[in-house]
Parts: sequence; C-alpha cells; structure tokens
Amino acid sequence: MQESEVRHARLAMLAAVGWPMSELLAPSWMLQNGCAPSVLNGVNPLSFVAIVGFLGAAGFVEYKTSLRQSLSTPMGKIHEKDMSAVWKYGVAGDYNWDPLNLYSSCGDDYKGRKGLRDVELSHGRVAMLGITYFAFWEALTGNPIVENNMLFHPNLLAPALALGYAAWSNIYEVSDLSEYPIEIKYTNEGEMKLKRAQKGIADILDNAKESSAKTKKVFDDIDEKTGIYSAPGKLIDSARSTYKYW
Repeated sequence: MQESEVRHARLAMLAAVGWPMSELLAPSWMLQNGCAPSVLNGVNPLSFVAIVGFLGAAGFVEYKTSLRQSLSTPMGKIHEKDMSAVWKYGVAGDYNWDPLNLYSSCGDDYKGRKGLRDVELSHGRVAMLGITYFAFWEALTGNPIVENNMLFHPNLLAPALALGYAAWSNIYEVSDLSEYPIEIKYTNEGEMKLKRAQKGIADILDNAKESSAKTKKVFDDIDEKTGIYSAPGKLIDSARSTYKYW
C-alpha cells in the first residue's frame, strides 16, 4: 500500500504540472474544447494512443518491480540502515535513482532522509487532491482549469494572497494536528508583532489626521487673506449675471 501511494503521488505531481501546461501550450486539436484530454473530458484518437502507451509502459514497470528487492543497491543499503528499527524491507518507492544526490541534502542521516520522504509524500497527496479537482471542475463547467485562473493570468490577487498568508503566518500558527482540539494560536512573538502592527497603523492614521489638519489651517489662513476658496464661486456668479438667459 505504501508503494502504491508513493507511485500515485509521483504520477499526480507530474499530472498537476502537465495538465495545465498542456492546456496552455498544446495545439487545439490535441485538446477537448480547450480542456486536457481525460476520462471525464474525453480524448481524441491520438491522445488515446499516447495515454494507452504511457499507461502500458507504467504498468509494465510496476509489474516488473512490484516484488523487487532493493537491499543490495547503494541506496537500498542506506534505507536498510535507516529502517533497521522498523522493518527489513527497505523504503517504499526506492528505485535507486538519485542522479543529483539530493537524497541527503537535508542531512546525511536517517532524520534528514526521512524528512525528504515525508515532503515527497505530503506534496504527492496534495497533488492527488489537485488533479481530482482539475478533473471534476472541467467536467462540471466545461471550462479549462487555466481559464480565468490567477496563477496563469497575471493579476494582483495572487501576490495579495501570498503577502496576506505570509503576514498571517508571522502572527498565528495552527496547533499540532495530532492533538485535540486543534487551535489557532499566536506564534512565539505573534502577539507582540500584532500589537506593533496595530500601533504602526494607528500612528500612520494619527499622522495623516494631524497633517490634514495642518494643511487645512494653512489654506484657511490663505482664504481669510485672499478669498481663494470663495473666488471661483464669485467669478461664476459674476459671469452668470451678465447673461439674461443663463
């Protein structure tokens, strides 16, 4: 089951990128009314052949590797050492493939490698939810997922949401999800940051009011001496009085 989840997660991460990219870049004849070909959207003959070919290749790889032993590979030996306290069958999803040597980039020990496996799995689960949403949205609306989407059409909403989330996460945090009840609470310095921000906003408003009052006083003094406020009105009344049928 762990192997199955990791494989689905990896395919979903590829699909979460490939689905919108195909709608943005592929020629119209490869799409279904602008939507990516899928089970719910339908497929054209060429896309059908490509999908069957890919699934056939993936199925063959799964068949050949479903009962594989990875303990003899270099990464398998690392897995065996890391997992020795858990079980003897290595780590799900190990294909002994890491050409850029990223597997130990977060720490060359079992904790760092486990962290990367957790990250891969969490991203994969989000991607599985994502492509499920893609499929149902397009089936229900008939519109491509990239249409009117803030991530693919530049607008101010995406950066505004990102800045809002960054500000929120500096002040609040969610409690441990494994503990009940789940709470939203201040970060270590969250309450202080919030009070500082509130004070800063209050100071800006006070300064604006003070500046506005000073500006008004200056213009009131000028008007008292020159009548600059009332002059336009007097000029208009004077002009109107020269015309009988104004």
